[in-house]
Amino acid sequence: MITLKSSREINEMQQSGAILADIHIALRKIIKPGITTNEINQFVHQKIIDAGAIPAQIGFEGYEYATCISVNEEICHGFPSNYRLKSGDIVSVDFCVDLHGAISDSCWTYAVGEISKEHADLMKVTKEALYIGIEQAQIGQRVGDIGYAIQSYAESKGYGVVRDFIAHGIGPTIHEEPFFPHFGLPGKGLRLKEGMTITIEPMITTGTWKMKMDPNGWTARTLDKSYCAQYEHSIAITKDGPIIMTNQER
Repeated sequence: MITLKSSREINEMQQSGAILADIHIALRKIIKPGITTNEINQFVHQKIIDAGAIPAQIGFEGYEYATCISVNEEICHGFPSNYRLKSGDIVSVDFCVDLHGAISDSCWTYAVGEISKEHADLMKVTKEALYIGIEQAQIGQRVGDIGYAIQSYAESKGYGVVRDFIAHGIGPTIHEEPFFPHFGLPGKGLRLKEGMTITIEPMITTGTWKMKMDPNGWTARTLDKSYCAQYEHSIAITKDGPIIMTNQER
């Protein structure tokens, strides 16, 4: 079932999203060569608690951590570990914040030390694809318009668009209807309505879009070991256009 949010509920989700965005901003300073992904997870977990909120991912379908931290060829749902990031890595940190029942969700990819031009370009195009998708998140548009815009842009630059993981509605739980991919045809799929709250979260690769799962049943990685970047925002559909509830540009 799709829940349409009131302006009050959207405001509450924006407050949750502001906490999340502030933590992503703080991560820019601590993600450096030598830090472990466990330490990143602990940092995020504590920041959420300090803000009076709850790390919403803990316990979700049995997941144990406040974050998903995916490195290099990992697409998503990487487990925090004792792996120490090294210069040249890229790392995607994805987490959700629950502030008194208002949930926000955002992922961001970070460069670790000096990275190659190939991977800097991947990050740039993936972020651009996110915002191109957000431009389509207007009342009356269809979810296929979002997917088509992202796919067309990323593939025109020579990148792969992951098929197996999709965007979704958010609130009152982490994953709500509608569910929709980051590829597709314009004019197809569910029509967007005022009050919908959704995520847009393209996962873009330097190689194939095909993936394989790790034995843990959670972590996905590219089949050809090409690198993957992911950027995600939580969005509200309003009469004034899409509101980015996890906006870092404040």
